[in-house]
Amino acid sequence: MEKLHVGRATLTWLKGGVTFLDGGAMFGVVPKALWSKKYPHNDKNQIELRTDPILLQLDGKNVLIESGLGRNKFSDKQIRNFGIKEESFIEDSLKELDLTVDDIDIVLMTHLHYDHASGLTKKVGEDEYESVFKNATIYTSAIEWSEVRNPNIRSINTYWEENWQPIEEQVETFADQMEIVKGLRMIHTGGHSDGHAILVFEDKDETFIHMADLMPTHGHQNKLWALAYDDYPVTSVHEKENWMEYGYKKEAWYTFYHDAYYRAIKFDTSGMKVDEVKRIRYDYL
Repeated sequence: MEKLHVGRATLTWLKGGVTFLDGGAMFGVVPKALWSKKYPHNDKNQIELRTDPILLQLDGKNVLIESGLGRNKFSDKQIRNFGIKEESFIEDSLKELDLTVDDIDIVLMTHLHYDHASGLTKKVGEDEYESVFKNATIYTSAIEWSEVRNPNIRSINTYWEENWQPIEEQVETFADQMEIVKGLRMIHTGGHSDGHAILVFEDKDETFIHMADLMPTHGHQNKLWALAYDDYPVTSVHEKENWMEYGYKKEAWYTFYHDAYYRAIKFDTSGMKVDEVKRIRYDYL
């Protein structure tokens, strides 16, 4: 498992699953002639997207960023449509670190789309589900928590009751931003979903920014490249511009949940890559 140390924080990427989605949808109005130079695709025009939670160990806390795909929660049709090649192995990943799901203190959900939230619960009966991280407080924005329970005509297909109903008693929400532990802020941005949030960690002169689906892969660095899946793409563009400029000035690390090639990239003040954590790859293309 790949690791990154940023100040007093240690980040470890767990094995949360892999999907293949249409490259055109993931890059919106950007022509294939441009995006295909930045991110590989297969002969079906699909791109490989990980769903790998990040274990953030900080000040004696085990904090999970996102939750992965979970296991045994998808129908054959969904597996085909979402291009799922692998489901989660979170428990196995944690076991390698001498941890279990019960050792997770906090789960930070940037948003609650199925590919981020399915790992929050598990099937225990034909139609019954229960929380996976039973001892954790689960944070998400108040807007996102409202939307997942009252999805609109567009979002109803990605907000699933089995992913949020079993965890209701564990959820805490925030409005604009919240400091989770010293130096770690969860900040509402909107854009990809109305309640979408990012994470910013600062410890002296070291910083990492988890942009979640505002910049799901290294191929999305261009501030104008928004997803067709974004509910509010103009907001995504403005928020990405703001937080890329903020991070460049600090020479911050940018961490990824979806990227199949990089776990994290550090950019300098001009936006040029100066360091990286590559993912150990197993080719699916």
